[in-house]
Amino acid sequence: MSRTMSDFGINEMLDMQRALQEKYKDKWEGISPEVGKNKLLWMIGEVGEVIDIVKKYGPEASNADNPEREHLIEELADVLMYYNDVLLCYGISAEELKETYTSKFQKNMKRW
Repeated sequence: MSRTMSDFGINEMLDMQRALQEKYKDKWEGISPEVGKNKLLWMIGEVGEVIDIVKKYGPEASNADNPEREHLIEELADVLMYYNDVLLCYGISAEELKETYTSKFQKNMKRW
């Protein structure tokens, strides 16, 4: 299943996370506002794993010919998976995120 970034968006990621949550509903803690904090903590743990790779291998970890690149991308995917779980926990839609992200972008474009 080949994808390009232009056709891989938040809605698709959210659908994939819903499918994972449904498949493992008897094993995982589920999705609810009460679980959101735990998902954020797990996400921070995954960010730590990304940082460990960058600390150990430096910016070269992202080079196409570096064998650690695949590991770096995998850990970033884990961050995104937890990020999408957080969105699901708090009932934040892709549309709401886009609206707020766009507004924040516009504020930042005028900041300096």
